[in-house]
Amino acid sequence: MEDLRIGIIGLGLRANLARYAHQPGQGSVVAALCDSDPAVLKSRGKRFGAEFLTEDYHRLLDRRDLDAVIVLTPDDTHERVAIDCLEAGKAVYLEKPLAITVEGCDNILRAARRTGTRLYVGHNMRHMGVVRLMRDIIQQGVIGEPKTIWVRHFVSYGGDYYFKDWHADRTRTTGLLLQKAAHDLDVIHWLAGGYTTRVTALGDLMLYGDLPRREPGTPRPEGWLREYDWPPASRGDLNHVVDVEDVSVMNMRLDNGVIAAYQQCHFTPDYVRNYTVIGTEGRLENFGDGPGDTVKVWNTGPSGYRSDGDIAYRVPDATGSHGGADTNIMREFCGFVRDGGITDTSPVAARMSVAAGYMATMSLRDGGMPYDVPPIDPELAAYFDRGQLES
Repeated sequence: MEDLRIGIIGLGLRANLARYAHQPGQGSVVAALCDSDPAVLKSRGKRFGAEFLTEDYHRLLDRRDLDAVIVLTPDDTHERVAIDCLEAGKAVYLEKPLAITVEGCDNILRAARRTGTRLYVGHNMRHMGVVRLMRDIIQQGVIGEPKTIWVRHFVSYGGDYYFKDWHADRTRTTGLLLQKAAHDLDVIHWLAGGYTTRVTALGDLMLYGDLPRREPGTPRPEGWLREYDWPPASRGDLNHVVDVEDVSVMNMRLDNGVIAAYQQCHFTPDYVRNYTVIGTEGRLENFGDGPGDTVKVWNTGPSGYRSDGDIAYRVPDATGSHGGADTNIMREFCGFVRDGGITDTSPVAARMSVAAGYMATMSLRDGGMPYDVPPIDPELAAYFDRGQLES
């Protein structure tokens, strides 16, 4: 089996994915790199021994020897870059979120169908051990039929990861209830077996709005992702534009009747996602979200709170970033490039997570007014549900 030849567009915070794509002799090799920063491009080029380096992704797409492209550029560029890649006939791995508007998502999906080029969206949480364990528990019927899901997301590094660069600018992300929550909204949909149809949300820029900002064009400080200030209000050097919310809560009704809630805060002392799924015959809850952590189930009762629960499941061991998810998602992507077919990630699901987050952001900025989520074109959904094969 010859190695797939892969190009990488964008070498920012998610560039570590490139190392999972670079497995010479084992199925795939990074052969070309693109980034707008020449210093980063040179450094990464040496690390991978890439044959081709460019600051213009169009030149990368002109190469006939590339089988696929991994797009890791900022969110507001996803629509244009992804469509160009699809029209160039390159199979695409597009990092989440699919786009920063519902219309942008649909434009990408239509381009994939029109060109017949394979599109894969990088919702790596579907490959995290804790998520797969919770889904297995639900599918085995241990808690009965899911009826409600509650998610709390504590983001201890939020002030550093999301308020010191372009993530803090709503023109580039819409908001963190889309950008950051897209993962969890996708997981809620996956666990519930349905998609959001109506949302309401509230939120605010409570803490980071008044902290010191850098002047436009000023680089981020050295060590900005290695040295962290505490308490959060002592942070400085924020992006020159900060207009996304640092606290948000949203409620959802899904098309199968499930009611869900999501809460996000970017100035907590710890970083963890906490899921509670309540079904007709019990509930589950995770305690930690990494390898070796625990998912507990309560499915007898009624009773007072029992800290041990009825069943305790251990999240499987894994190696690599995001609890082994990045290794697994890149393996699935390479298989998809070769063979096509159904994958655990889904462009339709990626669109629906953006749609839920986008409409929730509109609700949040409209005083919590309910907003309906625009449905996807059924013919477009059917195309992707078939594994991107025409009937």
